[in-house]
Amino acid sequence: MDVADLAGGGAPILGEPPPIELSNTRYAARGRPMDGLLSVEHLAAWLRDLRPRLAVPLTDTDLRGVTEGDLAAARELRDTVLALAAATVDGRALDQDAVATLNHHAARDPRWRELRALPEPHTRLRAAGRPVSAALAALAEEAVELFGGPLRHELRACQGPGCVLHFIRDTARREWCSLGCGNRARAARHYARQRRTPPG
Repeated sequence: MDVADLAGGGAPILGEPPPIELSNTRYAARGRPMDGLLSVEHLAAWLRDLRPRLAVPLTDTDLRGVTEGDLAAARELRDTVLALAAATVDGRALDQDAVATLNHHAARDPRWRELRALPEPHTRLRAAGRPVSAALAALAEEAVELFGGPLRHELRACQGPGCVLHFIRDTARREWCSLGCGNRARAARHYARQRRTPPG
């Protein structure tokens, strides 16, 4: 399998923090719920596309080695992050089972930073387990920081018609996950005003 040829599950990648990108693999297309992680190939393609932003470096060989177990772990982690995001956005208390599941994923594979001297001093993240499993554990750890830190106050649900995605608000006026959702929302408001305004 050539990693470059993997077809993704169609889930949007919007430049959000990786845990939110993972939760957004449950999305809607024309109002229909979709799942961007239906297969091992979908997960491998998603990891490939997010590879520059993952804490644990993944090689093409690592991505070719994605297993059904990795897929099950990614889907459970995704659904947990999604539940915690929904609770955070709604101002509800975090479900303790979801918190325990997230903490379990974060603790799965030990990771540490090593100092490298050449070509110049730098650090490299190392992991004791399989790289894909370690990358998912690092994603869970990022989610722990997101839901336990100040960034959680900027987490929003997209207000676009039919959209189910989350995003981190980077400006006070941002209401949508993408320009496309913003354009659809403005068009829907315009259409609603036109229908309410009597002709002539």
